[in-house]
Amino acid sequence: MRQRTFTDESVTETEREETEENEQESELTCPECGGRLQTDTEHGETVCADCGLVVEENEIDRGPEWRAFDSSERDEKSRVGAPTTNMMHDKGLSTNIGWQNKDAYGNTLSNRQRQKMQRLRTWNERFRTRNSKERNLKQALGEIDRMSSALGLPKNVRETASVIYRRALEDDLLPGRSIEGVATASLYAAARQAGTPRSLDEIVQVSRIDRMELTRTYRYVVRELGLEVQPADPESYVPRFASDLELSDEAEHRARELLSNAKQAGIHSGKSPVGLAAAAVYAAALLTNEKVTQAEVSEVANISEVTIRNRYKELLQADDTNPAAGIANAEPAD
Repeated sequence: MRQRTFTDESVTETEREETEENEQESELTCPECGGRLQTDTEHGETVCADCGLVVEENEIDRGPEWRAFDSSERDEKSRVGAPTTNMMHDKGLSTNIGWQNKDAYGNTLSNRQRQKMQRLRTWNERFRTRNSKERNLKQALGEIDRMSSALGLPKNVRETASVIYRRALEDDLLPGRSIEGVATASLYAAARQAGTPRSLDEIVQVSRIDRMELTRTYRYVVRELGLEVQPADPESYVPRFASDLELSDEAEHRARELLSNAKQAGIHSGKSPVGLAAAAVYAAALLTNEKVTQAEVSEVANISEVTIRNRYKELLQADDTNPAAGIANAEPAD
C-alpha cells in the first residue's frame, strides 16, 4: 500500500514537471507555426521570427527611460543606489551603521552582539574620515546642517552652502580662520543666493561666532571665490514676517506694493532691507486695519522699534496710492 502511494506521488510530480516544461516551450514557440519567438523592446511586442505573427503587444518596458551610447554615458545616467549629496563629507557613499540594537526582525540583540556592533560603529566612524581634510569637512558640514535646521532653511540652501565650503577648502582659504566662521559665512552666502536670506543677527544667534568675525569671513570668502551675491531684496523677508505675525494675504500684498513704490522713489538705497521689510509689514497692517504693534514686529524681525517708526513713515510718504497723507505723520499708539 505504501509503495503504491509513493509511485502515485512520483507520477504526479513527473506529470507536473512535464506540464511546466511544455508551458515554457509553448511560451517560447509560435502558436501558429512553432517558430522561435523574439521580443521587440522598441515597439513593445513579441513576434515570431519565422512567420511574423505578433503574439503579444503593448508590453511594459521595464528598462530605463534614457538612452546611452557607451558605457561611460550609461554609468553617468544610471540611478541605481542612494543619491549622492554634497551635505555629507563622503557624499553619502559610505556605509552607515544604525544606532538601534535590533536585528532585521526587530528583535533585541544580546549583550555580546551589542558590544560587537558598538565596536563596529567605532571602527566605521574612524574609517569614514581618512585624513584631517575629511575630518574638517565632516565637522563643517555638520555645523551647516545644524544652523540650517535652526533657521528653517530648505535643502537647496544646505547643498549650496556645502558646495561653497568645499570650494573654500579646496582653495586653501581655511588657514587662519575657524571652521565655524567659514561654515557660517558659506551658509549666509548660500541663503542670499537662493533668495531666502536671513539677517546677520539671525545667523549670529544660531552660530558659534560673533557678528564681527562673520562679516569679516563672509567678505573674504565672497572676494576670494568670486561669488555673485546680489543685494538682499526687502520683499524676500515679507512672507516670513507676515506668516509669523499671522497677517492676511491682503496685508502681505500691500507690503509688497509699499516696497515697490519705495524702490521707484529711491529711498531704499543705503537702508537695511530687514528694517524696510519690517516697516512695510507694519504699515500694511495699519492700512488693512489689522492690529499689530511695533513691539510684535520688532520681536519677529529682530530690529528696534525706532527703526520701524522711521522707515514706515518714509514708506507711506513714498506710496503714491496712499489716500491718507496724515497717517505718515501720526504717531502710532501701541
